[in-house]
Formats: sequence, C-alpha cells, structure tokens
Amino acid sequence: MTLGVVVFPGSNCDRDVQWAAQGCLGIETRFLWHEQRDLSGLDAVVIPGGFSYGDYLRCGAIARFAPVLEEVKAFADRGGRVLGICNGFQVLTEMGLLPGALTRNQHLHFLCEPAELQVEPGRCAWLQGYSSGQRVTFPIAHGEGRYQADAALLKQLEQNGQVVLRYSRNPNGSVGDVAGLTNAQGNVLGLMPHPERACDPATGGVDGRALLATLLG
Repeated sequence: MTLGVVVFPGSNCDRDVQWAAQGCLGIETRFLWHEQRDLSGLDAVVIPGGFSYGDYLRCGAIARFAPVLEEVKAFADRGGRVLGICNGFQVLTEMGLLPGALTRNQHLHFLCEPAELQVEPGRCAWLQGYSSGQRVTFPIAHGEGRYQADAALLKQLEQNGQVVLRYSRNPNGSVGDVAGLTNAQGNVLGLMPHPERACDPATGGVDGRALLATLLG
C-alpha cells in the first residue's frame, strides 16, 4: 500500500498527512511535486491542505491546472481513491471531481477549532471504518470553507447519499451543514476538516485514524 501526497508551492499540511499515514499507521507515503505526472505504484492520492499557489485568484483555481492533477483526475476516473482535505477539497471542486464551491466563511473570519461531525458513510470508500450516524471530532482551520450549492444540487447530493459528513454545529455557514462530500462512485472524498490532525494522541484525538486506516483493508 502506497499513498501519494500532492505538494504544491504553498502546501503546508503535506507532512501532517505523511505523519498520520506513515508515522501513525505504517502506510508508505510518497510526495508528488505539482509538476510531475508519474503516479505509478500508488493505491491512493491525497491533496492536502494549505494555500496552493498562495490561493491567488481563488482557492484552488490555479492548482487545478497543475500537471500532477491531470493524472490525479485520470486516476480518479479509473476508480482510484482520491482524498482532498481543506484546500484539497477546494481543489477538487475546481477540478470538477466534486460539485459545488467553497467560499468565504459566513462571518469572514478564519476558523481554527475542533468541530464535531456526523458521519454517513454510504458508499464512500474512505469512510467505511465509521458507522452511520457516528459522531467524530476533527480540527478545522480555514477561512474559505463555506460550502455553496443551489437548492436543486443540494437535494440531488442528499438523495444520492453524497453528503457524507455534516457539522453538528455549523461553524461557517455551509449549506446543509455540509462538511464533506463524496462523488457518485464513492472513490473521491473532499472535506474541510482535517482528519490527519486527529490521528496521533500526542496532538489530541484519534478520530481521524479510521479514515486513513481504510487503506489497510
């Protein structure tokens, strides 16, 4: 099992993901520089949090054109497992792998705090280690995490079981309390909270372990 972790100029959670996966769970990780295209030997890919390309223009708007993401999209289209965390979720919406958009938080403040979430795994491969309705706590750290979708799209996502993570107490004004989405096939997951920061008891809480541990079978 080898996990690829994409690194852009401005990424700052790539090593957090490496520690959570390799340091805490023994999952081999390989960094993928934004200019490379070789995904050979990888079983899954994570697009981590941070500020890709300084978040200029719009969060994820420049990153979506990175050569590595052309290969990540093809990998996902073949059924490969892709996880986007925080800025990675923003990138996934810009790429069109997940619908909707992430915008400025409702009160225009950067939020850095624990967030309680309700999990509805459905068909999402990344969440099979959790039970339906389970409550978990992951940290959040974002200024532009407010999920936006029109009423028709939100209804479709809910009917399809694609809203797999919801905030128990909505911190940012996301429609439908959306904290995380999966695609229709269940192999792509995007979420604003940080599961990789909830894997080591030394940093507080291990609720995120079950997400990455699904890679171990």
